[in-house]
Amino acid sequence: MTSLHRPRARNGPRLRRRSLGAAAAALGLVAALFASGPAAATPDPGDHPSATGELSLGQAADTRAAIKNGEIPGVDEVVHSDNVRPLAHLPKQALQGTNSDLAFQGKYAFAGNYDGFVIYDISRPEAPRTVSQVLCPGSQNDVSVSGNLLFLSTDSSRTDNSCSSTPQPATEKSSWEGIKVFDISDKEHPEYVAAVETACGSHTHTLLPERRDVYLYVSSYSPSDAFPDCRPPHDGISVIKVPRSAPEKAAVIDFPVLFPDGGNPGGPTNPGVTQTTGCHDITTFPTLKLAAGACMGDGILMDVSNPAAPKVIDRVQDNVNFAFWHSATFNERGTKVVFTDELGGGGAATCNEKVGPRRGADGIYDIVGKGTHRKLIFRSYYKIPRHQADTENCVAHNGSLIPARNRDIMVQAWYQGGVSIWDFTNSAEPKEIGYFERGPLSADSLVTGGAWSAYYYNGHIYSNDIAKGFDVLKITDRRTDSATTVRMRELNVQTQPDYR
Repeated sequence: MTSLHRPRARNGPRLRRRSLGAAAAALGLVAALFASGPAAATPDPGDHPSATGELSLGQAADTRAAIKNGEIPGVDEVVHSDNVRPLAHLPKQALQGTNSDLAFQGKYAFAGNYDGFVIYDISRPEAPRTVSQVLCPGSQNDVSVSGNLLFLSTDSSRTDNSCSSTPQPATEKSSWEGIKVFDISDKEHPEYVAAVETACGSHTHTLLPERRDVYLYVSSYSPSDAFPDCRPPHDGISVIKVPRSAPEKAAVIDFPVLFPDGGNPGGPTNPGVTQTTGCHDITTFPTLKLAAGACMGDGILMDVSNPAAPKVIDRVQDNVNFAFWHSATFNERGTKVVFTDELGGGGAATCNEKVGPRRGADGIYDIVGKGTHRKLIFRSYYKIPRHQADTENCVAHNGSLIPARNRDIMVQAWYQGGVSIWDFTNSAEPKEIGYFERGPLSADSLVTGGAWSAYYYNGHIYSNDIAKGFDVLKITDRRTDSATTVRMRELNVQTQPDYR
């Protein structure tokens, strides 16, 4: 049996105003904080699910009619393609906040949640088991692991860096946002060992691990003159160095400016496009010493030969169909990048006929040239072909490669659009080859939910559903079967492995 607990602090990180040990002893505080729910970030980040959205009577009627006519699944009904089989589902337990990203190591999956994180034993994928649930509120709580260390992103202004912190406006100088570091040697009892404050918080982070040290690229954005620790210009990323043997010495070592010209100005110059004030997410490919950044109004390719000093070698924009450059995925050979567009911030219904097949889609780019002369060349868009109801928030979100031999195949989360498996071997003609989804959470109003992340790890697909919980899927298809022989010891999708 597992229980909700606060992590133990081993010579804990320097805390503001509160003692983590004292907070852990105050058991009554656990229930009080849990009841308060996840905190909204200040400033409001992307990927921030809204509770509900009222629709017109006509939109609700259209949704009910589509369900009745079999055009979309019924409320909460599970549907999938013939080559995809749902194996297991674990509903949320103690942590009832928004589910976020996933990471993997050995027989364990680590799942972020706006209230903390959960560790699952996936040694039997058809019967996953909860090992521990750690209460440590702070959206988004995106998670990654390396060796005995777990890293957690906090992009909501908190009273301090403890796991008993409460929301506090970013206008207060004492507010804290950044990276938390845990020792996960004991999976049942993770220890909180370090905290590093970063400018504008940590919306997401990306690892570039080396033998002695782990480098983190911290993405954050939305500065304001009113925020003492997040003032413009904010045109770069924070680089953190974490010594493996002494993680308590983790510190920011640099803030490289990626957009010396300020990046995409957004509207009104480029209507409908988000102004670039930092990056949302970065994917590194350590073997190739490359990284791809999705930076609000810009997509970039970087040379990371020197992990502490990444350099932009190419930059692209799409001011017609992209609203918010959200994430990036390389293909296995590092000759392509898939960028996602988070149109509507993940809280809107954008997978419908009205929005169309190009907006809120993936953009597929080939990488041509060599060395620092490499360029990103646009080839096509991909969007799920299954229209969703106006009550379903749906947009391109987090996914990973399925390491199939001689093919470029990706599994990807689309919020209430579900999980899509698609082939982009031909960059100009991507196509869906499998899917899994649930029907709308409501036929009457837009209730935010659906798959946040969908990743392939050691023969199975794992998905963290915002509202429902943890899903395990199996794909059986001649196009992906070769991937079942690939075994990884560890997987942080934003640190792309060399599957070869």
